[in-house]
Amino acid sequence: MATGKVKWFNNSKGFGFIETSERSGDIFAHYSTIQMDGYRTLKAGQEVDFELEEGPKGLHATNIVPHIAETKS
Repeated sequence: MATGKVKWFNNSKGFGFIETSERSGDIFAHYSTIQMDGYRTLKAGQEVDFELEEGPKGLHATNIVPHIAETKS
């Protein structure tokens, strides 16, 4: 698994890009590969774990697992 940060994500289009210090260039992220319950979305700056796959248009992220910030009560 790789770790990176969401560069941007467009909810209405259902995709965005992840950046990571281990690779140059952006990694495509599609909402259908986000592993979470409910509405699947990402926020700019959010840390995520993911797997990389090479596709016909370049690298894309699969099995995206967002890091959920814990709230203290």
